[in-house]
Amino acid sequence: MGGPVRSGRPGAGAGGAVRRGVPAGLLVPALVGVAFLLLPLVGVLARTDWPSLLHHLTTPQVTQALRLSLVVSGWALLLSLLMGVPLAWLLARVPFPGKALVRSLVLLPMVLPPTVGGVALLLAFGRRGVLGPWLESTFGLTLPFHTAGAVVAAAFVAMPFLVISLEGALAGLRPSLEETAASLGAGPLRVFATVTLPLLAPALAAGAALTWARALGEFGATITFAGNLPGATQTLPLQVYLLLQDSPEAATSVSLLLLVIAMAVLVALRGRWTGGAVREARATPPEGAAAAADPAGLADLGAPEEGPTLEKPPIRPGAEVGAGPAPAPAAEESDLRAELTGYTRFPLTAPAGTTIAVVGPNGAGKTTLLSALLGLTPRAHAEVLLGGRDVTRLPTHRREVAWVPQDGALFPHLSALANTAYGLRARGVPRAEARRQAREWLTRLGVGELAGRRPAQLSGGQAQRVALARALAARPRLLLLDEPLAALDQTTRARVRHTLRRHLAGFGGVCLIVTHDPVEAVSLADRVLVLEGGEAVQDAPPAEVTRHPRSPWVARMLGGNAWEGAAGPDGTVELAGGGLLTTAPGEAIPPGPGAPVLAVIAPEAVSLHLARPEGSPRNVWAGTVRELTAVGSRLRVLVTSPEVPALVAEITPAAAADLGLTDGTRVWTAVKATEVTVVGL
Repeated sequence: MGGPVRSGRPGAGAGGAVRRGVPAGLLVPALVGVAFLLLPLVGVLARTDWPSLLHHLTTPQVTQALRLSLVVSGWALLLSLLMGVPLAWLLARVPFPGKALVRSLVLLPMVLPPTVGGVALLLAFGRRGVLGPWLESTFGLTLPFHTAGAVVAAAFVAMPFLVISLEGALAGLRPSLEETAASLGAGPLRVFATVTLPLLAPALAAGAALTWARALGEFGATITFAGNLPGATQTLPLQVYLLLQDSPEAATSVSLLLLVIAMAVLVALRGRWTGGAVREARATPPEGAAAAADPAGLADLGAPEEGPTLEKPPIRPGAEVGAGPAPAPAAEESDLRAELTGYTRFPLTAPAGTTIAVVGPNGAGKTTLLSALLGLTPRAHAEVLLGGRDVTRLPTHRREVAWVPQDGALFPHLSALANTAYGLRARGVPRAEARRQAREWLTRLGVGELAGRRPAQLSGGQAQRVALARALAARPRLLLLDEPLAALDQTTRARVRHTLRRHLAGFGGVCLIVTHDPVEAVSLADRVLVLEGGEAVQDAPPAEVTRHPRSPWVARMLGGNAWEGAAGPDGTVELAGGGLLTTAPGEAIPPGPGAPVLAVIAPEAVSLHLARPEGSPRNVWAGTVRELTAVGSRLRVLVTSPEVPALVAEITPAAAADLGLTDGTRVWTAVKATEVTVVGL
């Protein structure tokens, strides 16, 4: 007792994983519990009078009770759908005071004794109840001891199953799916019919089936509130109660019928009530498995980039890229003019054909900016003009703004082809033409052969290209990409970036790309917009941002050393953390002495020495090596010093070997005054 019970076969289990031993202290009570639940069912099967089963089930009393049960449970299901679906939506999507109390009221009938529920219904809707007299005098409706009363009693105890099933599904539904559908031009009704409802269908079906089964088997509330009148309120469970007194064998046969119905419902719902999420997760293949036929997922795109490109190729709207010409978003100009207020506070303008990389630390307002342009967030407001057309007060689906969120938000119930055609269909393009254009876009992005696959069958790189094809196929004036390559590995990211750059070169609208990758920022964009705390601290071409970053975060993102300080006399910088930095002689530091500035030093401009260097360096500090990191063919060395902030140097492996650098080595760092770039903050 207490020792582990071993699996009979080593290595058994999903994926070859070794099963853990099951403690006997848990296994034995679990088996007893299974037997406890199983034995009553075995008792019903063992005591059933099989030769008389058909006779018992076809007597007039039983058939009448069965018909009434089906009528009552059907109407109870309809009543539950009419009230339960909106209630589930309210609980899942709308914040309001007292939500916890409302949810408790929904769950109350599940834990309340049914007979107590019947008494409560009687006190509410009976002839002497709270609403009963009014219902009778106004509508002539009497619920107790009437079929309508049996319907109300069944709905009261069964509706919670529908509400909790649907609320959980609604809460688990990613908002980005519905928001992306709206950005592709789908109105609220189309979004609900083509995205929300199909994704909720399994949960709705499961909740409806459980609600119906619970209503079919209701006994306590029905007999207390509606009575036991043959042909009016005597349902099948009440018939079983009567038969137990006069004909136990017939009661057993009818009980078997109800048992079979309940088991049929549970078998039909297998994996949908409690295991749906697990099944869906298992259906999603890993990155490598989904792309087994194309290990990189992008074999048709040519060689990957060797490194970052500092300037994006000139934009030529309408130029041929990939397999064919990329159409302009609209016949007229698609320039962007926006004035943002709220959390993000700055103006934003861009001519048609411009790609802007939006960078900044977490919480800077990057995603909020995109959401404001879409009209999807209360945190910020944007007055937006696209091509001279004011779209500020238009709903998302009428703005001609396409959005690709971080996860791509492909609709899981649609194929890659149907996903890509979604925006075209939402804009009224006929089905055949929409599918033709969608197939062309998938081919241009190198995933045409995957048109029939569902998102769960695509690798990360393939899914991102389908999401991009879907957005481009919708021909938006404004294209918003929220870290479109963040989930990809380095090799796949380089190839998708190569494809994206080619297609953005022919995009005639304005594109904003949120990214944390400096390579994406400098290789894809015409401009880099730097945000911090909801404000724009720099908006300039990539080369300018690379040479003269005005944000410490951007300087560090680009791999440089960025020190904040104040302008001192004679071209010096008084560092915020202590120390003095000397710049080139005669250099004027804007906007003058005492002003806050940012000093940027490229890692390759930092030299390391074992002894104090002699000669020209104006900035020399003693320090200690704390970290060595390989970056391509070079080494980045982090040096800490009591005199100045931490400094990163970039040297060759051969130089590191000559110096004998290891963690803890004492070194001298030197920076020439001419290698220091200072910008005002």
